[in-house]
Amino acid sequence: MSKLIKAALASSVLVASVMSANAAHAATASADARANILQQVTVASDGSDLDFGTIVTGAAASTVSVSAGGRACGAGLVCSGAYSAAGFDVSGTAGETVSVASDPTVTLNSGSNSMTANIVSSVSTMTLTGGVGSFNVGGLLNVGANQADGAYTGTFNVTVNYN
Repeated sequence: MSKLIKAALASSVLVASVMSANAAHAATASADARANILQQVTVASDGSDLDFGTIVTGAAASTVSVSAGGRACGAGLVCSGAYSAAGFDVSGTAGETVSVASDPTVTLNSGSNSMTANIVSSVSTMTLTGGVGSFNVGGLLNVGANQADGAYTGTFNVTVNYN
């Protein structure tokens, strides 16, 4: 045999013996990989808006409160007509808990005139029974003394997230 072939064979034997010596000292361990997939949570209006109804102002500032349970008209004001808390429907993964948050206030405007309402959600967290849930948002409207007449409107946001 030629010296080149003998050298190559010797090198191969040496490499194989070194590799098997290292493999004899190797150890192996394993771990599990996991992922918990949740359906995307959604929230939508149920068609009910926050409506304080018709209000006749007085000479002093006062408030009107609306919740799912009713309406309270402050001193010096006269409230009439239909009113409602805003309603929202949530869907997501059954049995999961979600947190509910809303803008803290909403400004209602009529032309250059405005009023502010503090927003109050009926819940801060809820468990999605059967993958669904619902909640209401009411508010406390601050009506100024001799508030200018007009149809006042504003928009507020609610956010729902998995805990």
